[in-house]
Amino acid sequence: MRTNIQNSITTLLRMTALVSFLVGPVGAFAYAQTGDKGAGFSGAGYVLYVSLQRNSN
Repeated sequence: MRTNIQNSITTLLRMTALVSFLVGPVGAFAYAQTGDKGAGFSGAGYVLYVSLQRNSN
């Protein structure tokens, strides 16, 4: 019983390490790309901003 739990934990740690090595660089690249846009509006935020401006007049 104890051996099964120890083997399961070992397998889980190996899987976690593999996933972090594969996904980590992709996440770091995506995070680095988001910093270049500045403080502008885009997408749904811009549509909400414009619709609120129209309703305020």
